[in-house]
Amino acid sequence: MKIRNILIVYIVVSFFTACSTECSYTFSVSEDRAYWVETMIKIVDPVLTNLSNSSLKKNMPFESLSTDSLRKTVSYLEAVGRTVCGVAPWLELGPDSTEEGKLRAKYINLTVTGIKNAVNPNSSDYLSFDNRHPQTLVDAAFLAQGLLRAPKQLWDNFDIETKRRIIAELKRTRSIKPYESNWLLFASVIEATLLEFAGEYDEARLLYGVNRFCKEWYKGDAWYGDGMEFHLDYYNSLVIHPMLTDVLKILKKHNLNGSVYFEAQLKRLQRFAVQLERFISPEGTYPVVGRSIVYRFGVFHALSQTTLMDILPDELPAAQVRCALTAVIKQQLEFCTNFDKDGWLKVGFTGSQMNMSESYINTGSLYLCSVVFLPLGLSSEHSFWSDPYIEWTNLKAWKGIDVGRDKALKGTR
Repeated sequence: MKIRNILIVYIVVSFFTACSTECSYTFSVSEDRAYWVETMIKIVDPVLTNLSNSSLKKNMPFESLSTDSLRKTVSYLEAVGRTVCGVAPWLELGPDSTEEGKLRAKYINLTVTGIKNAVNPNSSDYLSFDNRHPQTLVDAAFLAQGLLRAPKQLWDNFDIETKRRIIAELKRTRSIKPYESNWLLFASVIEATLLEFAGEYDEARLLYGVNRFCKEWYKGDAWYGDGMEFHLDYYNSLVIHPMLTDVLKILKKHNLNGSVYFEAQLKRLQRFAVQLERFISPEGTYPVVGRSIVYRFGVFHALSQTTLMDILPDELPAAQVRCALTAVIKQQLEFCTNFDKDGWLKVGFTGSQMNMSESYINTGSLYLCSVVFLPLGLSSEHSFWSDPYIEWTNLKAWKGIDVGRDKALKGTR
């Protein structure tokens, strides 16, 4: 009996030791970029590799609380659209002779080939862009936003037939009527993408969401309502600020109605970035509140986008954001149960936690976490990567350092 008990203890200890070794990350500050690249690739590789091999539908698991029989059919586009949306700025840097540049070349090829398969009716991984399920609108929009973020390395590398097919598939989403919420911006970003790459657009779908958010749904101090009502969650960061900003950028570029809101939106985005950085605790955690919390560190989409656009306010040094987000990523991926045995993300917040999700969430949905990696679209010489370690706001404040007062944004209505 004693030998048996010792054996049981040995097995348990061995399991947790192996698990801890597999999931621990011990990187110095100088290796932050390498850690970000390695972590991003760990997350996105199953999606991009399988899609490029026409094996996504065959190999991607489906984990969800949903009882909707069609939900699985749209889960693949969810994984693809959200992955491309996050990885695109890094791809846009293009290949070069460095190890990272060679890795980028590989993933540019995987992504271009994969998207080509996704819109090819003869491919086993041909994805659904039609109106059988409204979710298609959402993830066609994330894919479109990804294309806007990598015009040279993605769009310009597609052959003429693939470009034609992408445009046709994006247009198919026009048969889906968006809800009076953040969904309006999905229609807007698709039309902005069609304007940018095809020179044509549906004006009503392009501008309706812009006007709703900018004229009617702004609540003050950088926060929008998700519709007429205010929701305390991360959708201002996940969707509203990033998509509204990208749409307004296209409107400004083409001198169209609605571009008048662009400058005000940039100020709101900057203020919201400051708030998001202040959400990060000294330990690298953040409030577990609101819908879609299992999108993990994707909730910092707006902060990462502000960084990528190089418009962080002076009070928020780029390296400080790097250090804060690195702490979050490491904290959230500490546990082995974030991934299954084949490397696919599990539904959860810091591991496998199915009951923290909503019924509209599935395995594919989780890949919106990749948008935290947008700053990888900045060169390694940028201050975000090259400046030394800086403690973030909450870490300094809880150590007794005077960080100054937080100031509300006024006068941008």
